[in-house]
Amino acid sequence: MKKQAILPVKSEIDLEVTAGIPYPFGTSDYQGGVNFAVYAKEAEKLSLCLFLENNTLTPFKEIELDPALHKTGDVWHVLIRNLPPFTVYAYRVTPIGSADAHLLLDPYAKAVVSHTSWGGRPGVKEIYRPLGKMTLTSSPFDWEGVKHPRLPFKDLILYEMHVRGFTRDESSAVQHPGTFLGIIEKIPYLKELGVNALELMPVYEFNETEVMQQNPKTKQKLVNYFGYSTVNFFSPMNRYASEMNQDKAILEFKTMVKELHRNGIEVILDVVYNHTFEGNEMGPTLTFRGFDRSAYYMMEGDNYLNFSGCGNTINSNHPTVIEFIIASLRYWVTEMHVDGFRFDLASIMSRAENGAPLNNAPLIEAISRDPILSETKLIAEAWDAGGLYQVGGFYHTSRWAEWNGRYRDVVRRFIKGTSDHKTAFATALSGSQDMYGWRGTPCCSINFITAHDGFSLADLVTYNEKHNLENGEENRDGFDHNDSWNCGIEGHSSNKKIVYLRERQIRNFFLALMVSQGIPMILMGDEYAHTRNGNNNTWCQDNELNWFLWNNLENRPGFSRFFRSLIAFRKGYSLLGRDTFLDDSSVSWHGTTPLHPEWENDNRFVAFSLNIPDQGPDLYVAFNASHTPLMVTIPQPAEGKHWVCVVNTHNPPPEDYYEEGYRKRVISTSIRIPSYTSIMLQAVAEP
Repeated sequence: MKKQAILPVKSEIDLEVTAGIPYPFGTSDYQGGVNFAVYAKEAEKLSLCLFLENNTLTPFKEIELDPALHKTGDVWHVLIRNLPPFTVYAYRVTPIGSADAHLLLDPYAKAVVSHTSWGGRPGVKEIYRPLGKMTLTSSPFDWEGVKHPRLPFKDLILYEMHVRGFTRDESSAVQHPGTFLGIIEKIPYLKELGVNALELMPVYEFNETEVMQQNPKTKQKLVNYFGYSTVNFFSPMNRYASEMNQDKAILEFKTMVKELHRNGIEVILDVVYNHTFEGNEMGPTLTFRGFDRSAYYMMEGDNYLNFSGCGNTINSNHPTVIEFIIASLRYWVTEMHVDGFRFDLASIMSRAENGAPLNNAPLIEAISRDPILSETKLIAEAWDAGGLYQVGGFYHTSRWAEWNGRYRDVVRRFIKGTSDHKTAFATALSGSQDMYGWRGTPCCSINFITAHDGFSLADLVTYNEKHNLENGEENRDGFDHNDSWNCGIEGHSSNKKIVYLRERQIRNFFLALMVSQGIPMILMGDEYAHTRNGNNNTWCQDNELNWFLWNNLENRPGFSRFFRSLIAFRKGYSLLGRDTFLDDSSVSWHGTTPLHPEWENDNRFVAFSLNIPDQGPDLYVAFNASHTPLMVTIPQPAEGKHWVCVVNTHNPPPEDYYEEGYRKRVISTSIRIPSYTSIMLQAVAEP
């Protein structure tokens, strides 16, 4: 990359400076100029520093604002006419009682100017100094009449995706790898897979170069790959654009959303309103901290309360911060057309300024009742690093869905054969009515077995222990309890029996996910059994541990076919994906004989049928999670129908899933179900 050309300071630029107005925050068109407004309660002095985009080292103009003219309450403001079109800005703020000034990024900036290459330039120590860029409305984006899909919650098939990782590997063969545009090129694949909602890991501006440690094996510098360290809550990540500039990031993000919507796929953003990149009292002062640390962060004296595990905690229920977060969410809905949000460590949003839990947190109430967000999908990760666990009770109506961590744990334990989990597994399959029954819908449960944190699905059946040495923290990081089972040998193996068992277990997990009531979420790459080699905390790995390896779709086509087929079956079968809970007329539970589930018998066998009221069983699903085979008597199907086999996870592809037209009639009323095997039968009309 060429070194930035430093242009001479253009002090001769003739600017017209007047008082301006205190609202809206950020930059806005006003009376033929650009209005700047920023909340800065702790500022004794404040100057607006103006830069040219191709010379961000030295301001061409610094305007010190007179409080008598440019301050209303705690808001500083100024109106400037005749600004150059590529103006970049920051505020130089001197706190009350201090002689030290800080150059600060506007929290409301809609675009951020920062370094222009992912990971920084090789051999160059990057100094991260984010600046804001004016983004005005003179050239509106053409959405071409493409509308939000507005899919019913019950119909969602979520796919958790990392923007860079999805197409970064050269096997993706896209024109713009690792970008928003790269996703567009893979829309045909997403449609073929059958997912209809992307849950994108953080796309707000973050500094991936902030990581200090290196990979002890390769000696390469690690990065903040996941991006859970937000710098600015309005700006898309510059380095996810095809060209590293701020205008491209906004344009290409909108283009991606438009094309996904055109193809019936919704966009849900994983957002981090629980902490920022500024860290604790030892961290940098580059934006929020310098304007009003006691408003933006939870403080105890000069110390930052840390319920996020990342050094600081956003003071979510301070009035100024509530307004800020609502403005950010509204912007992404109205300007960027996203369909919803998944809130990382959402329980933090229900804490008071001193960290105490609140029964009716003002921020959550404001989000839930906001008229602009009324059709937006809201998903909570209903816990935090301070021990506040709210799964099943995050909010008092069905307005919010939740990542169901209990579902994940129960399904993992049952499928691997853990004792005393029959009833818990059956409850999870039913939509976790024990937790969400009072809300009246299983759609509040986001069901998942794997996510970006923890093992991938393939590693869940390959490793008993984490293997995180490459993260440079001596294997101290990551979860120690993963509810995994290596099937007899730790790590990858060529033992055919072990491989065969692992493949069965992967299919068992996915069948459980697809027949569960609630909303299924799939982790990117699980559909071809992606491995992270036992690393269960790959937040810092920008390599094949996290990248989608497109060649593996061809190398292991059986898994992707199984995933595609089950997704299609679920979407086309009305008794799955309900928005109401199962009742006695719609489900029957069975054991080794019909209608006798034997809950007290810990034989690690669970079976159920979904019934058409007044007709009888229409779908039969059974899970044998024991190490021995079982002889099972199946129930009689609805009158005038017979059973055909749809899924048998004991079979290798393509007989793990039988396509319509190739489904064999089940002749006997008794079936032998091998160990660690699941089956699914469907009732079809007699010819």
